[in-house]
Amino acid sequence: MFSWPPLRTPPVACCSQQGEILTMALILNVLSPRTLGKLFTNTRVRHHSSLTTELINNMDKKATWDRFYTENSKATNFKNFEWFFGFDAIRDFILPMLHSLPNSDALHVLDMGCGTSALGPCIYRYSPWPVQVTCADISAIAVRLMQEHTETKALQPQNTSSKLDFLELDCTHLHKHFGSESLDLILDKGTIDALLRSREGGAKASWVLKQCLKVLKASGSLLQFSDEDPDARMLWLEKEGREPGVMAADVGVQEVGELRGVTYYCYQVTARPVAQ
Repeated sequence: MFSWPPLRTPPVACCSQQGEILTMALILNVLSPRTLGKLFTNTRVRHHSSLTTELINNMDKKATWDRFYTENSKATNFKNFEWFFGFDAIRDFILPMLHSLPNSDALHVLDMGCGTSALGPCIYRYSPWPVQVTCADISAIAVRLMQEHTETKALQPQNTSSKLDFLELDCTHLHKHFGSESLDLILDKGTIDALLRSREGGAKASWVLKQCLKVLKASGSLLQFSDEDPDARMLWLEKEGREPGVMAADVGVQEVGELRGVTYYCYQVTARPVAQ
Protein backbone atom coordinates (compact mmCIF):
# COMPACT_ATOMS: atom_id res chain seq x y z
CA MET A 1 0.00 0.00 0.00
CA PHE A 2 2.91 2.33 0.63
CA SER A 3 6.68 2.38 0.48
CA TRP A 4 8.74 2.76 3.63
CA PRO A 5 12.38 3.83 4.02
CA PRO A 6 14.64 1.82 6.34
CA LEU A 7 14.18 2.54 10.04
CA ARG A 8 16.78 4.91 11.36
CA THR A 9 18.16 3.70 14.65
CA PRO A 10 18.02 6.58 17.10
CA PRO A 11 20.49 6.73 19.97
CA VAL A 12 19.37 4.99 23.15
CA ALA A 13 18.55 7.57 25.78
CA CYS A 14 20.75 7.53 28.87
CA CYS A 15 18.90 7.38 32.19
CA SER A 16 20.72 8.53 35.27
CA GLN A 17 18.67 6.60 37.81
CA GLN A 18 18.14 2.84 38.09
CA GLY A 19 14.47 3.41 38.90
CA GLU A 20 13.86 5.29 35.67
CA ILE A 21 15.55 2.55 33.64
CA LEU A 22 13.51 -0.13 35.38
CA THR A 23 10.25 1.72 34.87
CA MET A 24 10.95 2.27 31.17
CA ALA A 25 11.98 -1.36 30.68
CA LEU A 26 8.88 -2.76 32.34
CA ILE A 27 6.55 -0.37 30.52
CA LEU A 28 8.04 -1.45 27.21
CA ASN A 29 7.67 -5.05 28.32
CA VAL A 30 3.94 -4.52 28.77
CA LEU A 31 3.82 -3.28 25.19
CA SER A 32 6.30 -5.86 23.90
CA PRO A 33 6.55 -9.06 25.95
CA ARG A 34 9.53 -10.49 24.07
CA THR A 35 11.65 -7.38 24.73
CA LEU A 36 12.17 -7.79 28.48
CA GLY A 37 15.09 -10.19 28.36
CA LYS A 38 17.08 -8.01 25.99
CA LEU A 39 16.48 -4.88 28.03
CA PHE A 40 17.35 -6.54 31.34
CA THR A 41 20.60 -7.98 29.95
CA ASN A 42 22.25 -4.59 30.35
CA THR A 43 20.13 -3.32 33.25
CA ARG A 44 20.73 -4.08 36.92
CA VAL A 45 17.29 -4.41 38.46
CA ARG A 46 17.02 -3.43 42.11
CA HIS A 47 13.34 -2.96 42.80
CA HIS A 48 9.88 -3.34 41.32
CA SER A 49 8.00 -0.10 41.84
CA SER A 50 4.30 0.24 42.62
CA LEU A 51 4.05 2.53 39.61
CA THR A 52 5.23 -0.26 37.34
CA THR A 53 2.61 -2.59 38.81
CA GLU A 54 -0.06 0.06 38.24
CA LEU A 55 1.04 0.51 34.63
CA ILE A 56 0.95 -3.21 33.94
CA ASN A 57 -2.62 -3.47 35.20
CA ASN A 58 -4.15 -0.08 34.44
CA MET A 59 -2.68 1.49 31.33
CA ASP A 60 -6.18 2.46 30.25
CA LYS A 61 -6.74 4.70 33.29
CA LYS A 62 -6.21 8.48 33.47
CA ALA A 63 -4.93 8.30 37.07
CA THR A 64 -2.18 5.90 36.04
CA TRP A 65 -0.78 8.28 33.43
CA ASP A 66 -1.14 11.34 35.63
CA ARG A 67 0.98 9.54 38.21
CA PHE A 68 3.50 8.38 35.61
CA TYR A 69 4.09 11.86 34.19
CA THR A 70 4.08 13.46 37.63
CA GLU A 71 6.85 11.14 38.82
CA ASN A 72 8.84 11.56 35.62
CA SER A 73 8.53 15.35 35.80
CA LYS A 74 10.47 15.43 39.10
CA ALA A 75 13.73 15.30 37.16
CA THR A 76 15.56 18.62 36.81
CA ASN A 77 15.58 18.61 33.01
CA PHE A 78 12.61 17.75 30.82
CA LYS A 79 13.08 14.74 28.52
CA ASN A 80 10.73 13.63 25.79
CA PHE A 81 9.59 10.05 26.44
CA GLU A 82 9.25 8.05 23.23
CA TRP A 83 7.39 4.78 22.80
CA PHE A 84 9.26 2.55 20.35
CA PHE A 85 11.17 5.26 18.44
CA GLY A 86 11.11 8.98 17.75
CA PHE A 87 10.40 11.23 14.80
CA ASP A 88 13.83 10.83 13.20
CA ALA A 89 13.18 7.12 12.62
CA ILE A 90 10.10 7.76 10.45
CA ARG A 91 10.40 11.33 9.15
CA ASP A 92 11.23 10.11 5.62
CA PHE A 93 7.81 8.49 5.46
CA ILE A 94 5.67 10.95 7.42
CA LEU A 95 6.64 14.08 5.50
CA PRO A 96 6.18 12.63 1.98
CA MET A 97 2.85 11.20 3.07
CA LEU A 98 1.67 14.63 4.20
CA HIS A 99 2.70 15.99 0.82
CA SER A 100 0.62 13.33 -0.95
CA LEU A 101 -2.62 14.20 0.87
CA PRO A 102 -5.04 16.47 -0.98
CA ASN A 103 -5.56 19.78 0.75
CA SER A 104 -6.79 23.28 0.11
CA ASP A 105 -5.80 24.43 3.58
CA ALA A 106 -3.59 23.21 6.43
CA LEU A 107 -3.66 19.44 6.91
CA HIS A 108 -5.06 18.49 10.31
CA VAL A 109 -2.86 15.91 12.05
CA LEU A 110 -3.72 14.29 15.39
CA ASP A 111 -1.06 12.66 17.57
CA MET A 112 -3.40 10.50 19.64
CA GLY A 113 -2.09 9.71 23.13
CA CYS A 114 0.90 11.97 22.60
CA GLY A 115 2.26 11.77 26.16
CA THR A 116 5.51 13.72 26.15
CA SER A 117 6.64 12.50 22.73
CA ALA A 118 8.33 14.93 20.34
CA LEU A 119 6.52 13.41 17.35
CA GLY A 120 3.79 16.05 16.98
CA PRO A 121 6.04 19.07 17.60
CA CYS A 122 8.57 17.71 15.10
CA ILE A 123 5.90 17.37 12.40
CA TYR A 124 4.88 20.97 13.12
CA ARG A 125 8.51 22.10 13.01
CA TYR A 126 9.73 20.26 9.92
CA SER A 127 6.73 20.08 7.58
CA PRO A 128 7.27 22.40 4.61
CA TRP A 129 3.54 22.24 3.96
CA PRO A 130 1.03 23.92 6.28
CA VAL A 131 -0.18 21.61 9.04
CA GLN A 132 -2.39 21.97 12.07
CA VAL A 133 -0.98 19.50 14.59
CA THR A 134 -3.02 18.57 17.65
CA CYS A 135 -1.22 16.61 20.36
CA ALA A 136 -3.85 15.02 22.59
CA ASP A 137 -3.46 13.01 25.77
CA ILE A 138 -5.65 11.85 28.63
CA SER A 139 -3.14 13.16 31.16
CA ALA A 140 -3.37 16.85 32.03
CA ILE A 141 0.14 16.55 33.46
CA ALA A 142 1.59 15.42 30.13
CA VAL A 143 -0.25 18.18 28.29
CA ARG A 144 1.04 20.83 30.69
CA LEU A 145 4.62 19.55 30.46
CA MET A 146 4.53 19.63 26.67
CA GLN A 147 3.02 23.10 26.57
CA GLU A 148 5.67 24.43 28.93
CA HIS A 149 8.48 22.69 27.04
CA THR A 150 7.47 23.98 23.60
CA GLU A 151 6.99 27.49 24.94
CA THR A 152 10.46 27.39 26.48
CA LYS A 153 11.96 26.11 23.24
CA ALA A 154 9.98 28.64 21.16
CA LEU A 155 9.63 26.21 18.26
CA GLN A 156 9.41 27.84 14.86
CA PRO A 157 7.64 25.99 12.01
CA GLN A 158 9.16 25.69 8.58
CA ASN A 159 5.82 26.84 7.17
CA THR A 160 4.61 29.99 8.87
CA SER A 161 0.97 28.94 8.41
CA SER A 162 1.42 25.80 10.53
CA LYS A 163 -0.14 25.58 13.99
CA LEU A 164 0.51 23.42 17.07
CA ASP A 165 -1.77 22.89 20.02
CA PHE A 166 -2.07 20.55 22.98
CA LEU A 167 -5.30 19.08 24.22
CA GLU A 168 -6.35 17.10 27.27
CA LEU A 169 -8.60 14.45 25.77
CA ASP A 170 -9.64 10.90 26.54
CA CYS A 171 -9.24 9.17 23.17
CA THR A 172 -12.47 7.24 23.78
CA HIS A 173 -14.19 10.62 23.34
CA LEU A 174 -12.71 11.63 19.98
CA HIS A 175 -16.16 12.13 18.49
CA LYS A 176 -16.98 14.76 21.12
CA HIS A 177 -14.13 17.01 20.02
CA PHE A 178 -13.59 16.26 16.33
CA GLY A 179 -16.38 16.25 13.80
CA SER A 180 -16.96 13.56 11.21
CA GLU A 181 -14.41 13.61 8.39
CA SER A 182 -12.41 16.43 9.96
CA LEU A 183 -8.90 14.93 10.25
CA ASP A 184 -6.37 14.14 7.53
CA LEU A 185 -4.03 11.94 9.53
CA ILE A 186 -4.11 10.22 12.94
CA LEU A 187 -0.90 8.87 14.45
CA ASP A 188 -1.09 6.10 17.05
CA LYS A 189 2.31 5.21 18.52
CA GLY A 190 1.48 2.89 21.39
CA THR A 191 -1.94 4.16 22.49
CA ILE A 192 -4.14 1.32 21.22
CA ASP A 193 -1.37 -1.13 22.15
CA ALA A 194 -1.57 0.15 25.73
CA LEU A 195 -5.35 -0.28 25.77
CA LEU A 196 -5.19 -3.79 24.33
CA ARG A 197 -2.68 -4.89 26.94
CA SER A 198 -4.63 -3.42 29.84
CA ARG A 199 -6.79 -5.57 32.03
CA GLU A 200 -10.01 -3.77 31.00
CA GLY A 201 -8.91 -1.99 27.82
CA GLY A 202 -10.01 -4.32 25.02
CA ALA A 203 -13.45 -2.80 24.50
CA LYS A 204 -12.00 0.71 24.72
CA ALA A 205 -9.44 -0.11 22.02
CA SER A 206 -12.18 -1.26 19.63
CA TRP A 207 -14.25 1.85 20.34
CA VAL A 208 -11.27 4.16 19.76
CA LEU A 209 -10.51 2.49 16.42
CA LYS A 210 -14.08 2.98 15.18
CA GLN A 211 -14.04 6.62 16.23
CA CYS A 212 -10.75 7.23 14.45
CA LEU A 213 -12.22 5.94 11.19
CA LYS A 214 -15.28 8.17 11.58
CA VAL A 215 -13.39 11.41 12.21
CA LEU A 216 -10.96 10.85 9.31
CA LYS A 217 -11.62 12.42 5.93
CA ALA A 218 -12.25 10.07 3.01
CA SER A 219 -8.66 10.61 1.91
CA GLY A 220 -7.28 10.30 5.43
CA SER A 221 -5.52 7.47 7.22
CA LEU A 222 -4.78 6.12 10.67
CA LEU A 223 -1.13 5.13 11.04
CA GLN A 224 -0.67 2.68 13.88
CA PHE A 225 2.85 1.73 14.97
CA SER A 226 3.21 -1.57 16.81
CA ASP A 227 5.47 -4.56 17.28
CA GLU A 228 2.54 -6.97 17.09
CA ASP A 229 2.77 -9.51 14.30
CA PRO A 230 0.68 -8.69 11.19
CA ASP A 231 -1.07 -12.06 11.32
CA ALA A 232 -2.75 -10.98 14.56
CA ARG A 233 -3.01 -7.19 14.25
CA MET A 234 -4.39 -7.03 10.70
CA LEU A 235 -7.21 -9.42 11.58
CA TRP A 236 -8.03 -7.37 14.68
CA LEU A 237 -8.05 -4.07 12.77
CA GLU A 238 -10.25 -5.46 10.00
CA LYS A 239 -12.67 -7.06 12.46
CA GLU A 240 -12.96 -4.20 14.94
CA GLY A 241 -12.99 -1.48 12.28
CA ARG A 242 -16.00 -3.03 10.58
CA GLU A 243 -19.44 -1.60 11.22
CA PRO A 244 -22.10 -3.64 9.35
CA GLY A 245 -23.96 -1.56 6.81
CA VAL A 246 -21.82 1.51 7.56
CA MET A 247 -18.11 0.99 6.95
CA ALA A 248 -15.27 -1.47 6.59
CA ALA A 249 -11.60 -1.01 7.37
CA ASP A 250 -8.98 -1.42 4.67
CA VAL A 251 -5.64 -2.30 6.24
CA GLY A 252 -2.13 -2.26 4.80
CA VAL A 253 1.08 -3.09 6.61
CA GLN A 254 4.73 -2.31 6.08
CA GLU A 255 7.69 -3.37 8.16
CA VAL A 256 9.31 -0.30 9.65
CA GLY A 257 12.49 -2.06 10.70
CA GLU A 258 14.29 -3.56 13.66
CA LEU A 259 15.26 -1.59 16.72
CA ARG A 260 17.07 -3.12 19.70
CA GLY A 261 16.16 -6.62 18.56
CA VAL A 262 12.44 -5.93 18.04
CA THR A 263 10.72 -5.65 14.64
CA TYR A 264 8.18 -2.84 14.29
CA TYR A 265 5.35 -2.40 11.81
CA CYS A 266 3.16 0.40 10.58
CA TYR A 267 -0.48 -0.42 9.93
CA GLN A 268 -2.23 2.02 7.61
CA VAL A 269 -5.99 1.93 8.17
CA THR A 270 -8.58 3.69 6.01
CA ALA A 271 -12.37 3.63 6.16
CA ARG A 272 -14.41 2.37 3.24
CA PRO A 273 -18.16 3.10 3.16
CA VAL A 274 -20.36 0.02 2.80
CA ALA A 275 -23.45 0.24 0.61
CA GLN A 276 -26.69 -0.22 2.48
